[in-house]
Amino acid sequence: MTTITGHRRSDGRQVNEIRPVKITRPFTKYAEGSVLIEMGDTKVICTASVEEKVPPFLRDKGQGWITAEYGMLPRSTHDRSAREASKGRQGGRTLEIQRLVGRTLRAVTDMTQMGERTVWIDCDVIQADGGTRTAAITGSFIALADAFGKLCADQILPHRPLKDYLAAISVGKVNGQILLDLAYDEDSLAEVDMNLVMTGQGRFVEIQGTAEQAPFDKTDLDAFLTLGWTGIQSLIKLQQELIGPL
Repeated sequence: MTTITGHRRSDGRQVNEIRPVKITRPFTKYAEGSVLIEMGDTKVICTASVEEKVPPFLRDKGQGWITAEYGMLPRSTHDRSAREASKGRQGGRTLEIQRLVGRTLRAVTDMTQMGERTVWIDCDVIQADGGTRTAAITGSFIALADAFGKLCADQILPHRPLKDYLAAISVGKVNGQILLDLAYDEDSLAEVDMNLVMTGQGRFVEIQGTAEQAPFDKTDLDAFLTLGWTGIQSLIKLQQELIGPL
């Protein structure tokens, strides 16, 4: 196990440890797929709802669509935030994250095998302590797989149209130390903050990396990617245990 140097994590984890993960499914009564994912103190409800139609740009093209919406409850953070509906518009961060969730799920789905239907993914953060977008992606994949599983059980689809597993994790540099799965207290101090989305085969779907305080070099980038993959492997293993073979 790697020894911590330069930064002591508030929850006592080693630099290469993810937070405890808990998956509850099904979590809600009506959605075709529903998951409560807990990563440490971050908690996100992910639901997958099947709609028997596609957006206008896909009509009569023989394929389906996956789209996502993301939101944070007003008291999911330390201070209450106003609901975006009360403001009359979604914020830039919300739009960015929900587009991220949708496109990463589409990357591992064969939408030509879905039929002309849409799966709506809803990610609702009920408690935030860092890594809400990565938890949303990891949990949403399970909800999506469960929704496809229901379509198969109902003999609507012959098999789940998924090409691979999908999970996401954060990595960053705090006080000169590269850490896996940042909680909020670490994320708020990070010199570099990165989110990785990868498949079960270890292929990259998305890399979001930002130098918050100072630029980083290729050596750091390689370390971020290597450490991130170790965390994603553990999440993929959990998905495999829950979902079974695709």
